[in-house]
Amino acid sequence: MINRRRSRIINIGGLTIGGDSPVAVQSMTKTDTRDIKSTVRQIKELEAAGCEMVRVAVPDQQAAAAIKSIKSKISIPLMADIHFDYRLALLSIENGTDGLRLNPGNIGGPDRVRAVVKEARARQIPIRIGVNAGSLPVDLDPALSVCERMVLAAMREVKLLEELDFDLIKISLKAFDVPTTIESYRTIADMVDYPLHIGITEAGIPPAGIIRSTAGIAPLLYLGIGDTIRVSLTASPVEEIVTAYEILKSLNLRSHGPILISCPTCGRTEIDVAKIATEVNRRLSECKKSIKVAVMGCAVNGPGEASEADIGIAGGRGKALIFKHGHKLRPVNEADIVEELMKEIDSLEA
Repeated sequence: MINRRRSRIINIGGLTIGGDSPVAVQSMTKTDTRDIKSTVRQIKELEAAGCEMVRVAVPDQQAAAAIKSIKSKISIPLMADIHFDYRLALLSIENGTDGLRLNPGNIGGPDRVRAVVKEARARQIPIRIGVNAGSLPVDLDPALSVCERMVLAAMREVKLLEELDFDLIKISLKAFDVPTTIESYRTIADMVDYPLHIGITEAGIPPAGIIRSTAGIAPLLYLGIGDTIRVSLTASPVEEIVTAYEILKSLNLRSHGPILISCPTCGRTEIDVAKIATEVNRRLSECKKSIKVAVMGCAVNGPGEASEADIGIAGGRGKALIFKHGHKLRPVNEADIVEELMKEIDSLEA
């Protein structure tokens, strides 16, 4: 049982973040925000995959202006990602963004932050203080560790926002280095009660990027730290959503579609487990039921080790036994395993 850190509650475009709300899954578009059609199409794909909040890059005024049209065509909250020019944050607010992500390392001095906060407060738009290890404020003491500088940069920004009577705050402290990221989040989690957005930045391409992201995100979630997550991959953003939910499901924090259990195979295996599991997994991609499906190679790891599965198969010589909730149903020939298993899955209640 994971005891989650109790953070204060904020609302981003109708999505409740913090408190005892489920850990929310978000992503970022990889299109040119100025290309409204492509950006909307990608956000729709993310929505279908289960994305609950999306961030778009705002590199110039045209991108900020595009937010208005994009917002009118999507169903999930949208956050504007701002670097360097605070005026883009103001324009994004004017065009209806649900939230802002500001990097204290490059947004400019306190006066610029004050201007943004004034407008955000007037429209009750939350701000994520997004600290990245690679773009920390240059005036911080280089003798401090990266973790110490990340936390200091975030807390300096928190203090400024609080002095401006603004508390619609979410914080992220991302690094490529996993231990640095974990240490930074653990440190700031004890200092403030604001919601935390967690992830590993620039994690890379799959599978290495998935592994690195999981290594950083899962321990924090297990410690109860994290209110929103993003898996940052050099890949389709839909893959980020799929990976994020797999992390959450593995920790029993969210239910989102089926879970496939399959054995690694060994010398006892007498059916093609890898082929069967791959095909079952492909077909399950369209399934919305929160069920556990097992593809096991033999009787040793069949209904016994996979007894938690709602439905599954255990292989034999050229055949398999279908079992349901640990109880044997019937044998089927190897050629019919996938079809017969899918029939049973279709008959299960969600």
